[in-house]
Amino acid sequence: MTFGRRILKLHPATLVLASFLLTIALGTCLLELPAATTGGYIPWVDALFTATSAVCVTGLTVVDTGSTFTLAGQLVILGLIQIGGLGVMTISVALFRWLGRSLSFRQRMIMQDLFAHTPRGDILNLVKSVVLFTLGAEVIGAGLLTLHWGRELPLGQAAYTAVFHAVSAFCNAGFALYPDSLMRFSSDLLLNAVMGSLIVVGGIGFPVLYDLQHWVLHGRGTRTRLAIHTKAVMATTLVLIAAGALLFACLEREALMAAPSPLHRYLVPLFQSITCRTAGFNTVDIASLQEATLALMIFLMFVGASSGSCGGGVKTTTLALITLFTVSRIKRRRRVNLFRKSIPTETVTRSISLLLVSTGIIAVVLFLLLVGDTVAGRAAACPRGLFLGYLFETVSAFGTVGLSLGITPELSSWGKSWILLMMIVGRVGVLAFAYIIVGAGTANGVEYAEENLMIG
Repeated sequence: MTFGRRILKLHPATLVLASFLLTIALGTCLLELPAATTGGYIPWVDALFTATSAVCVTGLTVVDTGSTFTLAGQLVILGLIQIGGLGVMTISVALFRWLGRSLSFRQRMIMQDLFAHTPRGDILNLVKSVVLFTLGAEVIGAGLLTLHWGRELPLGQAAYTAVFHAVSAFCNAGFALYPDSLMRFSSDLLLNAVMGSLIVVGGIGFPVLYDLQHWVLHGRGTRTRLAIHTKAVMATTLVLIAAGALLFACLEREALMAAPSPLHRYLVPLFQSITCRTAGFNTVDIASLQEATLALMIFLMFVGASSGSCGGGVKTTTLALITLFTVSRIKRRRRVNLFRKSIPTETVTRSISLLLVSTGIIAVVLFLLLVGDTVAGRAAACPRGLFLGYLFETVSAFGTVGLSLGITPELSSWGKSWILLMMIVGRVGVLAFAYIIVGAGTANGVEYAEENLMIG
């Protein structure tokens, strides 16, 4: 059997993981080139970490992007962000179609797993819409951001800065060319509005965007309706943004009221509620926030974006299903209902498994980070305490968010390796890794006589 045929026989989840790993390896090699960095050299572990963070659209960095990398290096990072945001397989399928080549059954299955919540026959139209919508949103965002940076930079530099941040925002990557992320623009209405909109649009998921597009163009006035998935994502996203902004404003009210600009008091809570679920930009010093605020941000990062998007986390639909499942069990109802539809029991069970496995992975990695420092006799400096600092970084990596309390650059190679792994798991998905490790086949197993036990 040839190597190509063996590749085609791999499970779609394995192919997706392999494509990300190959892209990370290529990006690492490119960032190691002398022309990529201002000093002509960067340690391999830092190049690998940066490439992984870019491909996994996380935004955690161990070196400053704007000052460490040259224009060539920044363009490599930008390309890795775009590839990671769209997905290597999506770009491959788009190129196949552009070249006029037909797609294999396995390629169609991969696209189905990535971008569709139910089987559909127009999967190729969906992939086409994903690519066109991504490029369109980034172009519009870059144009608006050029107006912002054009006020303080030459036109060429303003356009480049706008393109970099527009791509980074839509792909929910969190990479910025400024050492303080976007803190210096915390009171700028235009930048906050454009960046926040790009983050939300990129984070709600391509299936939702495609469904909304189809509904707007063909559904109004007819019997076409939005999918339950779309309604659940939109409702959960709005609740999380509104509740997150309100709680942030309440918890940080003293610091916000002390700000000289009135816009700062309103824009910071809203922007941080949006960005800390998946994007990773910050308009406020994260290390200066209250511990209760950091706990809120950890929860939002753990939830993350929506399925079929550029972000990580357990996803908004998982939170919605877990909440509805809990309510239904308290009311002693057998089924979980949403918008007058019953959700399949298997889907609810998978959401519970995803929540439990994700929590377990985060707990194990956090423990290993703490053990590593104990064995090595050193620890990264964190003014908020080592446990909270490592927990924040671990959840940030898992949710592919990129927010940090400032300890990521100080991590040892051991710590960077585990954070690196968390970024890959968060981007590819916990369920995809489960398929790779235990296989995608189903088995009934052995059934014995039932016997009850007490819980609660």
